[in-house]
Formats: sequence, structure tokens, C-alpha cells
Amino acid sequence: MIDILIVEDNKEIATLLKDFLTKENYIVSVADNGEKALTLYEKYGARLVLLDIMLPGIDGFNVCSKIRENSNTPIIILSAKTDKEDKLNGIILGADDYIEKPIDIDILIAKIKGIFKRRYDIEKIVEGNLTLNAAKQLLTVDKKEYELTTKECELLKILIENKNTTLKKEYLFNTIWGSDSETEFQSLTVHIKWLREKIEENPKEPKHILTVWGVGYRFE
Repeated sequence: MIDILIVEDNKEIATLLKDFLTKENYIVSVADNGEKALTLYEKYGARLVLLDIMLPGIDGFNVCSKIRENSNTPIIILSAKTDKEDKLNGIILGADDYIEKPIDIDILIAKIKGIFKRRYDIEKIVEGNLTLNAAKQLLTVDKKEYELTTKECELLKILIENKNTTLKKEYLFNTIWGSDSETEFQSLTVHIKWLREKIEENPKEPKHILTVWGVGYRFE
């Protein structure tokens, strides 16, 4: 999975941002238009999106809206548009922050680090009667412990992080196994089955990992 997806058609700004963020040890990809951004996001996913508004083709507002249809990935809008209406529109569409250009890189990096710390640097994730220790790949359901495989752990973690959001099967598979993986797509279904056997009181009637027919899966 990409750490940060930069969506910016200004090559100089995009290169500057990528250089600074790479030095902070983030895995960074750049898209110079909305279509490419959505393709990269659907293929690889991203832990955070830095999004310009004025893009060729699909604009940033539409990119934000499309991402929000299936994910609650943090989105920071970086834009030269300073009107109140634009800021409100970005927030209404689901952006987590709206930063005006020119960008203060120190402030931006501080905001990014804050998001990653709150969202991803948590060794233990507690959700109801479930406790996932991602570092040890250990799942506790009530008082019963299960050792998870790497893929089981990654899959459960991304489902919990996107709680109450339906994630497409293609997105989950590409994020966990990679779009170029030689693994069969059916592996996703098998891993969902294994997780249900550990989590659900009745795996045949799941209450946590739900199937959204024709789309994907949702954690509740």
C-alpha cells in the first residue's frame, strides 16, 4: 500500500512534496490528474491523499467524492482556491483538512505525522470484544487468542480501520496481495472465511464481517 498519494498537476510542487515526504520515510506516489489518481488508488490504496482541486479532467472535488464512496482514507486538500465556498465544499465532500497554497511544508508534515500517529501507529486496536495486536499478529476474541497469518492480520486491520464502510473486493485484494500478485482472487474469500471462523459467533450468519453482494465487504 502507498503511504501518501500526491494528486498535483504542477510538476514542481509535486516533486517538492515527494522529495520532502520521501525524506520522512513515507512511500509516495504522484498522479498529475484525477483519472490517474483514482486508478492508482483503486489498484494500490493509500494511507493518506494530498489532493489539489484544479486538475485536468476530473477535478479534486470529484476525486475526493469518489474516494469517499468506499473508504475513509484521510484526505488533505492543498489548493490555491481560498474562497469559503470551496473550503466548505471540500469538507462536506469528506476532506479531513483544507490547506491553502502556498504551503508551509513544516506545518503540512506536522499535520501528516499527526494523522499517521492517531490513525496507524497503534499497536493494539480494540473494537468491541475484539483486540487486534497488529505488531504480534495476535487476535483476542473475548478471552480466546488466535495467531493470525500476515494476510489475515492486514485484512482484518484494514476492515476495522474502515469500519462501517463497504470496501470493494478489488480494492481489498489489490491492497493486501497487490495488483500484480500471482495469487488467485479467491484467496480473499478464503481469508474472509478464516477470519469469520475466529470472530463470529456463527460464521454462517456473520454480524461483524458482512458481505455486500456484488460489491465487497464491510466491518461492523
